[in-house]
Amino acid sequence: MSRIDYDDAYANAEYIPNADDFITCWHSDASAFRSDMLEQQRAELDTAYGQSKRQTYDVFHPEGEAKGTLVFVHGGYWRRFDKSYWSHFSHGALAQGWRVVMPSYDLCPRVSIAEITQQMRSFVTQIAEKYVGAIALTGHSAGGHLVARLGVPDVLSDDLISRITQIVPISAVADLRTLVFTEMNNDFRLTDETATAESPALMPKPICPVTVWVGGDERPVFLEQSMILAENWGAKMIVRQGEHHFDVIDGLKDPNSILVRLLTT
Repeated sequence: MSRIDYDDAYANAEYIPNADDFITCWHSDASAFRSDMLEQQRAELDTAYGQSKRQTYDVFHPEGEAKGTLVFVHGGYWRRFDKSYWSHFSHGALAQGWRVVMPSYDLCPRVSIAEITQQMRSFVTQIAEKYVGAIALTGHSAGGHLVARLGVPDVLSDDLISRITQIVPISAVADLRTLVFTEMNNDFRLTDETATAESPALMPKPICPVTVWVGGDERPVFLEQSMILAENWGAKMIVRQGEHHFDVIDGLKDPNSILVRLLTT
């Protein structure tokens, strides 16, 4: 039996036509969105939640009083990107009357995945203290891992968890153990023990609602990861046929999409 090539299994861009165009468009569209929101005085940018330069977040406000707060945590295999690529994905929730907050965080190898989890824990706790009302958590890829990890019992306070109306991990890595066999682990420095300790799929399920979201045209490992998380947590799983790892988040831009309705209802 041949050994699985996990570097290939977790490769996304190599299997998406014109993958670099997605990243270029994300960055330019997000920049234009921020400029427009600043002009409308509906954006607060680069608020610190921790000590390092990357521990900052942006807030985008709806017109009128917010019905709740949506947190979006970006992906990039815990090694790439920041909040500046994703601002325009706020549009759908904003149109539904929800405030949207987007954090950056320190990246591997400067910090470990466990340390990123703790940064997100601190961030979400501060957001809950700053804004009253309902909170929904979503994140893409590594960000999906992070929001799932926050839902695990005893990570966030009981009071905060009681305010979370929905957690939607999108194309999440939920069982980190096979990442040990990738070249990326030169940055992660995961062991079997630490990978297990940061794998939400191997932990008790949250008491708040969870919906696992994944594209039908994802790499097989991401479908498997989503299935493991959904099965182990008894969560609903939505497979978006025809969508791959980069366009599976496009629904966040559409106020009437199933994804936005799920997060804001």
